[in-house]
Amino acid sequence: MLKVKIPSDDPRTEERIRAHYDVERRLAQRLRAADKQQRRALYTELYDEMYRELPDHPQLTGIVSPASRDAQIAKLVARVAPLLGSDATFLEIGPGDCALSFALAPHCRFVQAVDVSAGAVDAAKQPANFALHISDGTTIPLPDDSVDLAFSDQLMEHLHPDDARDQLREIRRVLVPGGAYLCLTPNRLSGPHDVSRFFSDVAEGFHIHEYTSNELAALMREIGFRRVAAAVPVRGRLVAAPLAPFVALESVLGALPAPLRRRLATSAPIRGMLGVRIFARK
Repeated sequence: MLKVKIPSDDPRTEERIRAHYDVERRLAQRLRAADKQQRRALYTELYDEMYRELPDHPQLTGIVSPASRDAQIAKLVARVAPLLGSDATFLEIGPGDCALSFALAPHCRFVQAVDVSAGAVDAAKQPANFALHISDGTTIPLPDDSVDLAFSDQLMEHLHPDDARDQLREIRRVLVPGGAYLCLTPNRLSGPHDVSRFFSDVAEGFHIHEYTSNELAALMREIGFRRVAAAVPVRGRLVAAPLAPFVALESVLGALPAPLRRRLATSAPIRGMLGVRIFARK
């Protein structure tokens, strides 16, 4: 039985959502059980296999209406574009269908995108100043000091924690001195956020590890980013702010019994504060 109501904008039946969960959980178990060397090949292999087995996967069918999707992209462009200059190189890691990368192409000199699969990308829409690179899930196949702003949205949670460390090292390597990485990821305390949210209290699908702001910030400092802050939306733009208030909220919620924590963490005002938005500078 489903644990929560099927979203009204998801046209799939309960049976097809269950199929999505079963496929993703099975493939994720293979990823979790693999060693580092095996995972280098598995990210691309497993995502390609998922898309083959699930032709109605939301990434392929665009369950979100075109108008809603356009609004989402426009909102992100309004927040990210001011962080770029006309001569900047922008890097998106895990771009999915590359809609954001395509939309940001007019705002900078060059857009690079790195993903484990090209299965969701419409190559016919590719701008002239855009390039997509297929990666093993951790490597960023770009030169040192070549990127002004790196960005990911809903990516870090898909990586094995060991691979997340390796990828952060790669991101830091390709950033120019003073360059920055803007990372958006769902908060573990209000999760799970993958398809297992319908069936489980913990992430069992391709969200291999969900983070809190405190956990992710500590990891970035460990990798060597010199300044780590919260990225707070202010009048439609993102502004660097101290992490302390968000870490304090996480600390309070984390001390609560699980049912109460989940109820509070998914309430409208707190859910908005819990979204992990980290701004890390090299």
